[in-house]
Amino acid sequence: MMNVIFMGTPDFAVPVLQQLIDDDYQVVAVVTQPDRPKGRKKTLTPPPVKALAVAQGIPVLQPEKIRVPEAVDEILAYEPDLIVTCAYGQILPESILNAPSHGAINVHASLLPEYRGGAPIHKAIIDGKKETGVTIMYMVKAMDAGDILSQVTVPIEETDNVGTMHDKLSQAGARLLSETLPALLKGEIHPVPQEEAKVTYSPTIRREDEKIDWHKPGESIYNQIRGLNPFPGAYTVYKDQVMKLWEAKKAAIESAEPPGTVIAIEKDGFVVQTGDSTAVKIVECQPAGKKRMRAGDFVRGGALNKGERFV
Repeated sequence: MMNVIFMGTPDFAVPVLQQLIDDDYQVVAVVTQPDRPKGRKKTLTPPPVKALAVAQGIPVLQPEKIRVPEAVDEILAYEPDLIVTCAYGQILPESILNAPSHGAINVHASLLPEYRGGAPIHKAIIDGKKETGVTIMYMVKAMDAGDILSQVTVPIEETDNVGTMHDKLSQAGARLLSETLPALLKGEIHPVPQEEAKVTYSPTIRREDEKIDWHKPGESIYNQIRGLNPFPGAYTVYKDQVMKLWEAKKAAIESAEPPGTVIAIEKDGFVVQTGDSTAVKIVECQPAGKKRMRAGDFVRGGALNKGERFV
């Protein structure tokens, strides 16, 4: 049997590794990021991919830097015939990319060449896309730039957020890999180069991407809020403190008030004027120093009043 090395780190990559195991590929090693401190107590926590590998009795390698000679030698000692990566988190050196006879392939959560980079799910939702998908491609030295082997399209529903699309795309990626590998290993797939003129990028979300600009159209703000839920979260400023906004709805209320003004207090939330003739209704929020809560609970008792403004 051929030797497969899997490289991945977060929850998104777990179904892909599980699919390789279920399809009886010989996964001889898993490469993942080192354990990291998590939570308030900074407890050292293994990546989700490691947890699955350990449970399956697969050797786990966790180099801090994969490009150092010691890490490269340790990986190549497993004599991989194929490397499968999914959200690993480090750029592989050419010495690793060129080693397997069947190449190194990557499962990426977008319809390449659209949304190369680390936050394709967030960006697709923030941009208001109606669909996205998964691409399996050969890995090359440049980020997400390799020839395409297969793709599958996944619709983005009006109520989807990053959490729901994360799960849909993770499962779609696992299924696509299962369908792609047999044909790839038989030499029946003809890789398709990406069209450079159509390349777009989705860099890792920055703090400034999380702040709501109430002067933007309501549709844009609605997409921003769901495109950052459940991580890292959109925010606004209320009484000089950060308030996270986790869930919103489009509101059919017209107002001449300035953007950011609370134009209605309702039983299940509050409505905020945006930069066009629309508004958004906040239904889940997180005031500074508190846990996530339903916006109806927040406004109950007069915590927020009509006419107040977010900045």
